[in-house]
Amino acid sequence: MHKKSNTAWVLWAEAKGKTRKEKRRLGTFTREQLELADWLRTYGVKHVAMESTGVYWKPVWNILEGQFEVRWVNAQHLKAVPGRKTDQKASEWMADLLQHGLLGGSFVPSKPPRELRDLRRYRASLAQECNRIANRIQKVLEDAHSQLASVASDP
Repeated sequence: MHKKSNTAWVLWAEAKGKTRKEKRRLGTFTREQLELADWLRTYGVKHVAMESTGVYWKPVWNILEGQFEVRWVNAQHLKAVPGRKTDQKASEWMADLLQHGLLGGSFVPSKPPRELRDLRRYRASLAQECNRIANRIQKVLEDAHSQLASVASDP
């Protein structure tokens, strides 16, 4: 998962121990992420593993959640393994690990707690912004030689 593109692999076992692979690289717009979900469904995919740093995984997770069993893989665990220097190689390797049941996922809470967490963080940022503006007003008044703070507790 990246800011501008996502790489996806579908792997499936065939007769005589052979594995077929299919790769697709898509953008990050909602339309393209919905195309990714459709593409995965056409191959009968049930399990999806994804790795991302930052917040780029969230929109993809929101689209794939409920349609597939999705695992978010810790990027630090994958970086520790040598030989996977490009995103294409790393994503193919992740698909192979998932296919063999060797890939654990990080905990991601269900949608209601995630939404509540986002609202709580937004409320905290609004409270900080209110405090920043009140302090700025008080500073402007003090710079104008108004000592309002000495007579009023909340300017």
